[in-house]
Amino acid sequence: MTFTAEWPSGLPIGNGWVETAGTTDVLFPYDGSLVAKAPLGTPELAAAALDAALAAAPAMAALPSHARRAALLRAHDTLRDRQEDFERLLVLETGKPLVDCKVEVARTLVTLATAAEEVARLHGETVPLDLLPSGEGLVGFWTRRPIGVVVGITGFNYPLLLAAHKIAPSVAAGCPVIVKPAPATPLATLWLVHLLRDSLPPGGVQLVTGDVEVGRRLVEDRRIGAVSFTGSAAAGHAIARNAAPTKVLLELGSNAALVVAADADLEAAADAVVRGGYYASGQACISVQRVLVEEPVREAFLSLVAERVKDVEVGDPRLPGTRVAPLIDGPATDRVLEWIAASGAEPLTGGHRDGRAIAPTVLADVPDGAAAWDEEIFGPVVCVRSVPDLDAAFAAVNQSRYGLHVAVFTRSLATAFAAIERIDAGGVVVNEVPGFRADNMPYGGVKDSGVGREGPRFAIEELTVTRMAIIRP
Repeated sequence: MTFTAEWPSGLPIGNGWVETAGTTDVLFPYDGSLVAKAPLGTPELAAAALDAALAAAPAMAALPSHARRAALLRAHDTLRDRQEDFERLLVLETGKPLVDCKVEVARTLVTLATAAEEVARLHGETVPLDLLPSGEGLVGFWTRRPIGVVVGITGFNYPLLLAAHKIAPSVAAGCPVIVKPAPATPLATLWLVHLLRDSLPPGGVQLVTGDVEVGRRLVEDRRIGAVSFTGSAAAGHAIARNAAPTKVLLELGSNAALVVAADADLEAAADAVVRGGYYASGQACISVQRVLVEEPVREAFLSLVAERVKDVEVGDPRLPGTRVAPLIDGPATDRVLEWIAASGAEPLTGGHRDGRAIAPTVLADVPDGAAAWDEEIFGPVVCVRSVPDLDAAFAAVNQSRYGLHVAVFTRSLATAFAAIERIDAGGVVVNEVPGFRADNMPYGGVKDSGVGREGPRFAIEELTVTRMAIIRP
């Protein structure tokens, strides 16, 4: 089961790879076997990476557009050539089903290619300064300049893709970037960094592993330009406090809702709940968690969902047919089961262990105040509640402290536009799963789901600042 790294040993810091005093075990969540021993970073190594990134900032900012574009395309092409190897590595370190890891690598390729394309669109505009009489005769224009060193901190669930969404826009913008992957899943990110290092100035792309103290050392340094974090709301709030007044981009959690109108295609809606609720074993911030269905179609809809859940295959994530596998570790599994038990709801399906995994679960009528409804469960659990009408559904959706993606199933164009207008979320998806994300679109949330937007074009805007030029010829 062990994996032999195809990159140098140690951590990519400064001009080379620095050996670490310690290592940490990366375990295969399916059976707990050892995948690899990963280098373990320290706050001292984080400080060294910061110094190297600051030293590299002028060279990164001066890097011609063609060089930034070529570096991203070269990494894209190498990743594409080794696509199946990356997929297998992701299965081992995340424990996600192979089908989801294939999607992750494909989306990473899109992210790298799109960031490379956006290099050509990084430009400014002229400004008519003579709107005031004092501006007569002046020439004005603005350009976009790199914000400085970027610290990217990623979650365990999509480690390669999340890292790409930090690294690729930073490189495109001309910013040095230090990425800190989740402790449990550093391997694919180490490989991605390796693919980029040879094409960029020393210190342009670095990686440091480690615990909370390593992260704190990175985000609290006043010399950095921005922090981009993907993870839980609690961790994101702590990072924002520690990093202030540095700019912080937060892609945080959610408890994504799916509304089923009485006029919806119930077959399609039921398919979406099962497809969108259990992908990545439910470990996705926009997987279906809360379902609000209009009362007249409740029983028919629940019957359709229950029938489909029977076909969800639980087991070894290496097998192509598996859709639900064990969660990232034992404590995560225990927490999800505790939330199921504390919900007070009788599971319509699942609610128990299936080997090391949790059986795909549907809970009916989970009340407000239960963590399984109010918070992000991050497991293969869907909660269904009936509502008298769509007004009540939209109100229940908006009552959450989260607002990332929400889906609405309806045949009515009026209902679709009402949802887009009234639902308070970063994205409203009509007749598709809330987990749909094209990596070139603006992606992010409101309220406790975060601040700022990802997607290469929008992330590049976040990681650059305008510089105004005012000239009297």
